Amino acid sequence: MHLSLPDHPSALRENDLSLLALKNITFAFQDGKNILDGLNLDISCPDRLGIIGSNGSGKTTLLSVIMGLEQAQSGQILFNGEKVDTREDWGGFRKKVGFVFQNSDDQLFMPTVLEDVTFGPLNMGLSADQARQKAIRTLTDLGLHGFEHRITHKLSGGEKRLVALATVLAMDPKIIMLDEPTNDLDPATRLRLIEILHDLPQTLVLVSHDWDFLHNTTNCLYLLEKGTLVPQNSDILHTHVHSHPAGQTEHAHNRNGASLS
Repeated sequence: MHLSLPDHPSALRENDLSLLALKNITFAFQDGKNILDGLNLDISCPDRLGIIGSNGSGKTTLLSVIMGLEQAQSGQILFNGEKVDTREDWGGFRKKVGFVFQNSDDQLFMPTVLEDVTFGPLNMGLSADQARQKAIRTLTDLGLHGFEHRITHKLSGGEKRLVALATVLAMDPKIIMLDEPTNDLDPATRLRLIEILHDLPQTLVLVSHDWDFLHNTTNCLYLLEKGTLVPQNSDILHTHVHSHPAGQTEHAHNRNGASLS
């Protein structure tokens, strides 16, 4: 399966305003080792970015820093050209930039699906009735009509992943970031997620080890390596059927289809 995506915009021209910019971001844990080391990134609309990297390279940490869940030791984060710094700044930022956690149980905390999906709109100032209508529309758009009163912790892993996405979409963000969104998904739900993301108008930032998933959902690719983001040739992402052992693991092929792993 291959879905046609819009071309990736060329590199930002001088004086172009990025939607989200990371400037010289450095982050280290208490052991002092830099996970992010002077990292820079400009995201414009409607970019669809894929981020790959080895385990422990800092992909989840990068998303956490962008969302303010971890605090960078140095550098700046700008949204629409304005620095995100104060507590008030972060509050407004998180209404415009949605984050779907790798573990849906970290995101879903209300008893029922409807309560989880209405939580964001209510905190944005919508009335209870407006928030409920927004939540129901969002669930219906994701093929989850009738889930409103389901008990959240009793959902399957795939159902939880889609509900977690619904909690973000209900807030109408400009950017959606997803951390390993295909982990533990059955094939049908994985395909449904690809179709949903392909049709979304928002800018996407996707961290994943699933190369074929990234091929069908992104139009540019970065490797997080040694604390920085390195642009990659997205031609290495493709859909194909494997009969060799690397078929279920992260690997690349040359242009003739031979495995490089």
